[in-house]
Formats: sequence, structure tokens, C-alpha cells
Amino acid sequence: MSEPIEVAPGDDPRAAAALLTGRRVIDERPLNATLSEVTLDGGHVVMVKRGDGPAAAQAEAAGLRWLAAAGMVRVPDVHGHDRHWLVTDHVPPGAPNPEAAARLGRELAALHASGAPAFGAPPPGGPVDAYIGLAPMRNTPGTDWPGWYAEHRVLPYLRHAVDDGMIRPAEAAVIERVCERLPELAGPAEPPARLHGDLWNGNVLWAADGHAWLIDPAAHGGHRETDLAMLRLFGCPHLDLVLDAYQETAPLAEGWTDRVGLHQLFPLLVHAVLFGRSYADQALMAARSAMEKGRGKRTD
Repeated sequence: MSEPIEVAPGDDPRAAAALLTGRRVIDERPLNATLSEVTLDGGHVVMVKRGDGPAAAQAEAAGLRWLAAAGMVRVPDVHGHDRHWLVTDHVPPGAPNPEAAARLGRELAALHASGAPAFGAPPPGGPVDAYIGLAPMRNTPGTDWPGWYAEHRVLPYLRHAVDDGMIRPAEAAVIERVCERLPELAGPAEPPARLHGDLWNGNVLWAADGHAWLIDPAAHGGHRETDLAMLRLFGCPHLDLVLDAYQETAPLAEGWTDRVGLHQLFPLLVHAVLFGRSYADQALMAARSAMEKGRGKRTD
């Protein structure tokens, strides 16, 4: 694979699209400060996105390619990237429908089953220092999910939230106790799954072709219940059909609904760091719920 062409940080999305695709730009429609819909010669439409950090475009491109390599879910093709820009195919929008939702459940089950080398493993070609949305996310591999999840997902963001004054030290103790009890709260051990990693409803595109497409991954090796807990966090059309189809394809371990809050701790703490106290309150509620539902699981 050839080295990506560099586009200067000051260049606009049109220049990035032209250089990274090698095609002439016909039109641009800005969607927000970092994303534009660009039309190339011949009428082909691409999305041009400026990365939020020094390796964000690289991380997202590697994640999309890793998800695509499994051959199980639909993701936009990557046309090119450099340190600042990512160019992918545009997915024509449609509307959610029950058939697409059930298909998404089956596809997610197959994606997760395609596996990863380790918990925290980055996609091939992806950086260790990656991102989840606007927040840094370090992909450090580990073999034990409870220990890895506590050390590399929950505790770093908890410390950040405490330092920023979003969570008081006395409140942080609740989440720290959850981390201490993770080995008994986490359910049966499972192999590392190939995760989208940031699977909230906004990253599921219900397309004109009648399928659900996944965008903006924070892909890594993780626990499959994490992706599903993220889908539940902010709601998803026909979520019951997604989960039913997933269960029919690859049943989840007994008690998985009791562990939803456990898996939502990480994204809620990320949101607390990025967006404030209301998400910290939700994280604390999730931690208390996990502790409450974990009563009776003690072995000591």
C-alpha cells in the first residue's frame, strides 16, 4: 500500500478530496465544522472529514477497514486518508425498518464472532493512541477483560472526571468499588470480540438500500456486550428486533441484562469528561445499579 498523500492542515475539504481520491471536485456541501459532502467528477459523492486529533483519521480509516474485512457489516469504503483528513463513500439516507433492524442484529453477532487478537487490540494499521468521538482512547492489549476494562477504559476517564470536578472523590469511590468487583460482576469469560466501539444510534445509518450501515467506529478488541450496551444507551429504532436477532444468532450469557450498566460506564464517563455533570450522574447511577444487581454474586 502506498503512503497516504499529505494535505496541509489549512487546506479545505475540496482540496483534500481531490488529492486523496485523485479526482476533480465538482461541488461541496458543508454539513458541520468538520464534515462535508463532496461531489466528484462523474457524480460520485464522498464524505470528507477532518480528524479531531493527530491520529484520528488514521484510527477511523483502520477501524472501517477492519470492520469491512470481516465481511459481516456494511461500512463506507475508505478512499484515502492522511494525518488530517478522511475520505469515505457517502451512504444515501433512508429510514429505519424492521427487516433492516433484524438483519443488523445478525450482522453484529457475526462481526463480534470474527474476533480480535486481544482485548484492547487496535485494528491492523491503527494507532495505539486512538479516539472515541472527541476523546482520546488508548488501545493497550490485555488478556483479561475485567482487569483490562477497569485499567484502560473506566479508571482513566474516572480520574479525568474527578480532576475536572465533574465527579467528587467520595462519589468516585462507588465506581472504584465496581472496578474492584469486576471479576465477579463481568459474567462468564468470553474471547475478544471485534467491536465497532462507539455504537450509539448516531453511528447507525439507516440507508436508502434498506440496510443499516455503521460509521465513525472506535474499533478495537473488546467484550461483545459493550457494543450492545452502547446501542441501548441513547436509544435505537427497533432495538428489540436488533437484540432478538442477535440472541437468535449468538445467544448472550445468562444475566447479560444485569450487566448493561457495567458496560455503559465507559461511554458515560467519556461523555462526562466531554459534556459535563449530567453524564457523571448517569455514570454513578450505572455503577450503583451494577453493584445492586451484583449482590448475591459474591464468592467471599
